[in-house]
Amino acid sequence: MKILVINGPNINMLGLREPEIYGSKSYADLLAFIQSAAAEIGVEAECFQSNSEGAIVDAIQAAHGKFDGIVINPAAYTHTSIAVPDAMKAVAIPAVEVHISDVAAREPYRRVSYTREACVKTIAGDGFEGYKTAMRVLANKEW
Repeated sequence: MKILVINGPNINMLGLREPEIYGSKSYADLLAFIQSAAAEIGVEAECFQSNSEGAIVDAIQAAHGKFDGIVINPAAYTHTSIAVPDAMKAVAIPAVEVHISDVAAREPYRRVSYTREACVKTIAGDGFEGYKTAMRVLANKEW
């Protein structure tokens, strides 16, 4: 199984950005964790990060016919983008939404997810482990 892992805006700033919320590990640490978890689960993971909504939409569209699943942390686009979930619906690849922090326990606007309806599951508040859980959900078709 081949999984595309998409990270949205500011995820590349992990370790610097609000460490009290996101922890002290870097984006490079996240990438290493994802590859290790993918190997453990027995899937192939390709990672993509962008701060641009259009680039994320392009990556989702380009995944059609090439990937069996998508793990997506749309970050701020979770709460603002219609284009991201529309692209996900268009390609119809099973997807799991992931958030490092517990968005339900944060600001009220973070509780709104436009992406959720295009996903088979949402995992929030488990830090990096959420990505591993998401890949396992896709690999085992747990939805």
